[in-house]
Amino acid sequence: MKIITYVVQNRLILIPVLYILGIFIKNTQFVKDKYIPIILLILGVIFSVLMSGNTIIDNIIQGILVSGVTVFGHQITKQMRKDE
Repeated sequence: MKIITYVVQNRLILIPVLYILGIFIKNTQFVKDKYIPIILLILGVIFSVLMSGNTIIDNIIQGILVSGVTVFGHQITKQMRKDE
């Protein structure tokens, strides 16, 4: 089963939003790369809570899921481009 099946439909918009924010954060060079996933996790939870609609726990879980899909998806594409 895919993790994306657990993401509520109205939270799917957060995946490209977090991806784009991650690119911007990386290009600022003020933040080390190792902190970007944590920042995206925090932003994902905040955005999900602000979208409301469910209980606070559900919103936090959705924020974790969308940030996980974003970071995992980025890492898959990055790793698949590498020549071993």
